Amino acid sequence: MTGDRMDSSKSISKSPQVSRNKILVAADLLTLAVLAGVGLTVWLYSPAREWATSSLAFGWVPIVLWAGSLGLALRFRPALAAQHWRWWGMGAAAAAAAIGILSFFRADFGLLFQVGYGGKWGAYLGGEPLLLGILKVAAIAVIAPLALFPKRAGVYYWLSLTKSWTYLAKAWAHFYRGAAWVGRVTRRSCSTALSGVRAVTGRSPKDGGQKSPASPEPEGKDYGYNGFQASWDDEPEAASTNGATPGAPGGRKQVSKWSLPSIEMLAPPEGREEAGAPLEAMAKLVERTLAEHNVNVDVKDIKAGPRIVRFGLAPGWTAKKGGSRGAAKDGKDGEGESSRVRVQNIIAREKDLALALSTPYLRIEPVSGDALVGIEVPSPTPSRVMLREVMESAPFTKAAKSGSLPIALGQDTSGEPVAMDLGTLPHLLIAGSTGSGKSVCINSVVASLLLTRPPDQLQLMMVDPKRVELTPFNGVPHLVTPVIVDADEVAEALQALIREMNRRFDAFQEIGVRNIAGYNAKSKERMPWFVLFVDELADLMMVGGFEVEQSLVRLAQLGRAAGIHLVLATQRPSVAVVTGLLKANIAPRVAFAVASQVDSRVILDTVGAEKLLGKGDMLLLNNDSPKPRRVQGTLVYDEEIEKLVEFWKNQEGPPLPEFKIHPEEDDEESEDGGLMDQARDLAMRNPHMSSSYLERRLKVGRSRAAQLIEELEDEGLVVSA
Repeated sequence: MTGDRMDSSKSISKSPQVSRNKILVAADLLTLAVLAGVGLTVWLYSPAREWATSSLAFGWVPIVLWAGSLGLALRFRPALAAQHWRWWGMGAAAAAAAIGILSFFRADFGLLFQVGYGGKWGAYLGGEPLLLGILKVAAIAVIAPLALFPKRAGVYYWLSLTKSWTYLAKAWAHFYRGAAWVGRVTRRSCSTALSGVRAVTGRSPKDGGQKSPASPEPEGKDYGYNGFQASWDDEPEAASTNGATPGAPGGRKQVSKWSLPSIEMLAPPEGREEAGAPLEAMAKLVERTLAEHNVNVDVKDIKAGPRIVRFGLAPGWTAKKGGSRGAAKDGKDGEGESSRVRVQNIIAREKDLALALSTPYLRIEPVSGDALVGIEVPSPTPSRVMLREVMESAPFTKAAKSGSLPIALGQDTSGEPVAMDLGTLPHLLIAGSTGSGKSVCINSVVASLLLTRPPDQLQLMMVDPKRVELTPFNGVPHLVTPVIVDADEVAEALQALIREMNRRFDAFQEIGVRNIAGYNAKSKERMPWFVLFVDELADLMMVGGFEVEQSLVRLAQLGRAAGIHLVLATQRPSVAVVTGLLKANIAPRVAFAVASQVDSRVILDTVGAEKLLGKGDMLLLNNDSPKPRRVQGTLVYDEEIEKLVEFWKNQEGPPLPEFKIHPEEDDEESEDGGLMDQARDLAMRNPHMSSSYLERRLKVGRSRAAQLIEELEDEGLVVSA
């Protein structure tokens, strides 16, 4: 009986505790559900998500961590949380400092580019300018411990300050001793240093420190790197055509007030491994494989490039029917007993060679200028071609000093650098599938121009419908307008470029010259070159259609003399994108790896691009060679582009000429007023005229003629039919 009473009392005493725990668990679940609902609402509701992103961005992370920790402590250990309230205050200060540090960083584009990773609220805790933001964060880190732990923090601060002064005194003593030692060494070696300076510069104390005639120092030149200078170099044809002499005002060089970036911004060249023995083994394997199919060849030449090895095969001799093998081996066909191996027989064994060499990428082409058949296979020791490596080569230096717009493209199959002058090409058409290296090639071309030409000598316009490839160049002073990402705005920009071309032709006509080189040789005000970059031509042709194609063809036809050049790129080299009229005016073309032979024929008028390796492997077709030339494109990293863009952004130079895409309203009103006056004169003589009559007489479009007719009808000058 007593035991039953005890059990019943225990159950009675536990029941309130069990019910209380259930209530707390339910409350916890409800709280979690509410928080999840709030988070889901913020994520799905666009205005709330935009507010959360713009207010704190990534700053919500430290706040949620601190608030969640405090909530858990208050839920399970409220007494402990109240006891250590100072440490919770330190946590809040740490979260505020973290938000301030996040405000120092920004995204490349979008909303986080405007507000930073710390949001608008983080800008108050850090933000810009950077020095003031660092001081704010440092103040939080110093004041918070002093306010929450005044005694302990004060002692620590005092000890740290005392030790800092001690360390500074010791560092000053060591610096003073080191400076005294350097001074003694310098005085002892003074005579040796002076003799070395005389040997290099040709100066001597006897001639009063003047320089000897053997080493004249150029004056009026602002050198960038490797002998390149930011000055206007008059081309030889300009001097001969326009009669400019070195002593005449038109023949002098005008020094640019902008400084060029250093080539040290680019990554240094990578070392390459010599693979002599493996290449010899591959050559023997080629000879043996073809000999097994009665195709006798001799490998006479081996040229190893960065990623491609080309074996030059000399066709051997084969015995005719009834002839002897000895005659075929000796190669004597005077008696009709042997004949040369046909090139078609070598090409027919392409798959057998690919199987023997264990590679799916193999290309057979006759070598231009040599009586050899070239077999191009991937190198067993591939390497990268850095942009700096090509820019420091002799061909690029020559193109930079004698040409107008030097560009570095890469290295050919023999390892020779390939550099050209865009001013003489004069345009470039690039095609290649995704991942083939097309965008890297465009970045290399842009970087080559930014490293050699200041903004008063070069103007750029960039069109990037994909919004990711050319937008990093936003902010460089060479750009006449921010990178155009909306395809609907391209047609108007091209029309503005055509107006600029016509304006340049009018300036040429006033002076009496034929091209930009002659103008710069005679005029005091120099005219910069202009380059238009289009990253995805297919999107523009889909949106703009005939209007965009017509503008590009007109610029390609007439732009060279005005110093306007085009660099067009596309992923889909179809006949609808790369039209026949556009190809006829842009002869130089670059083909990266494409999907099919049809695409290769569209861009190069021949097959071969479908067999490329990708990642910079390309075929270059220009006016110098009738057949495509295989080249490994240069590589430029995003970090190098960022350094280059940052250099030009931070440089302040003289004001640049303004390029107007949208014509001013005053000009439009004056032009419309002139057309209206002409239309009134015609209406006075012919009250029954039609819109087609205005189109022919005033040379305006159909829509504009219809508007003029309506205005004339409102004025009562034209009688409607």
